[in-house]
Amino acid sequence: MRIIAVIPARYASTRFPAKLMQDLGGKTLILRTYEAALSTKLFDDVFVVTDSDIIFEEIVSNGGQAIKSVKEHESGSDRIAEAIENLDVDIVVNVQGDEPFIDADPLQKVIEVFKNDAAKQVDLASVMREITNEDDINNPNNVKVVVDQNGFALYFSRSVIPYPREKNAGVRYFQHIGIYAFRKQALLDFYSLPIQSLEASEKLEQLRYLEFGKRIKMVETSHIGIGIDTLEDLEKARKMI
Repeated sequence: MRIIAVIPARYASTRFPAKLMQDLGGKTLILRTYEAALSTKLFDDVFVVTDSDIIFEEIVSNGGQAIKSVKEHESGSDRIAEAIENLDVDIVVNVQGDEPFIDADPLQKVIEVFKNDAAKQVDLASVMREITNEDDINNPNNVKVVVDQNGFALYFSRSVIPYPREKNAGVRYFQHIGIYAFRKQALLDFYSLPIQSLEASEKLEQLRYLEFGKRIKMVETSHIGIGIDTLEDLEKARKMI
């Protein structure tokens, strides 16, 4: 089974323009993330996929592997699908470009899903963590997921799911963490499928997979990613470095 990591990397960012090229302890953020993915030793190859000549040159000039997007893309999955279409690969793991402090544990967990899936019932694997704080549960920026008894995703939403009509039902709430592993064919199928109403309403690309019958296996973790979305986040990361 050939497993690769792909880091989608856009130069433009609404909240923090050119953030992936910001300095973080003498190296750019995107280079730090690329090297962190390599250092996990979980992958046969690691690629950065980008729409930017600047990011492409940053990775290649430092001995890394990068792929330039040919088309404009609405989502990270679309960008990755175009990049891997002609690669010899079985499983593709999406690594976020703004997380230089990669924790290998959740990556290992999503990879193990496929190693243990001899019947090939899983199209995607992803990660969730339990949240108990009411503000976190109600925050629409925290995407929630509900699963069946076998850990397969039933639905993702920015709303509170399930709705707590009965306060003592013992429900656990889970936040979706944006770490994905895909079978190659699931990615290629996604690339050719149109956006449907649920995805358009919630602005969550994972709903496209569910709407077209793909099976997403969720694994639980206590991992909290350290993403860099603002200048304040970058300053904190510099102190950690």
